[in-house]
Amino acid sequence: MILVLLKGIGIGLAVAAPVGPIGLLCIRRTLMDGRAAGLATGLGAATADGVYGLMVAAGFAATGVLVSYTDPLAVAGGLLVAALGVMSLRGYWAARNAPAPQAAGRGRPYRGVAAAWATTFALTLSNPMTILAFVGMIAALGSAASGTALAPYLLVVGVFTGSALWWLLLVHMAHFAGARMNAGAMHWLDLASGSVLLIWGLWIAGSAVSFS
Repeated sequence: MILVLLKGIGIGLAVAAPVGPIGLLCIRRTLMDGRAAGLATGLGAATADGVYGLMVAAGFAATGVLVSYTDPLAVAGGLLVAALGVMSLRGYWAARNAPAPQAAGRGRPYRGVAAAWATTFALTLSNPMTILAFVGMIAALGSAASGTALAPYLLVVGVFTGSALWWLLLVHMAHFAGARMNAGAMHWLDLASGSVLLIWGLWIAGSAVSFS
C-alpha cells in the first residue's frame, strides 16, 4: 500500500513540475500578493490534479471522456490565461502612473485566497497538457490500483500530495527570492509576467481552434 501511495506522489510531482502558465502565475502571485495567495494558487492546481487522478482511476480516461473535451477546455483555459495576463499588464501601467512604486504585497492586498484557488483550479482543469499527461498514465494508475479496493483512493491521495509538495516548494522559493527584490524589479515583473501570460494564453486557445 505504501508503494501505491509513493507511486501516486511521483505522478503528482511529474505532472506539476514542468514550467507552464500555472507555474508562472503561482510565482507572480507569491511575489506580488504574498505567500498566502501563492499557496492558494498551488493548492488549486493540486486539487485539479487530484480530480483528474480520481477520474483516471475511475476509468473516465479509458473511455475517451477527457480527450474528447480537450479542445474546448483548451480554448476556455487559454482565454482565461490571456485575461490574467491583461490584468498583470494593467497592474504594470497602474503602478507606472502611481506616485511611487509599491513593494511586493504592500498596498495591493489580494482579493482573497478563495479567488486564487478557484482561478487556478479552473486553469489546471482546462490545461490540455494536464489532461494528456494523466491519460498517458492510465496504465501505471490501473496496474497500481488493481491490488485492493483502497488502492485507487491511495493513488489519488498520492497524486494530490505530490502536486501539493511541488507547489509548496515553488512558493517558498519564490518568496525567498522576492524578499531580495526591490520595488522596481517587482514593477517590471508585472510587465514580463503579463506579456508572457497573454501570449501563452492566446497561443493555447489559438492552437486548440486551429487543430480542432
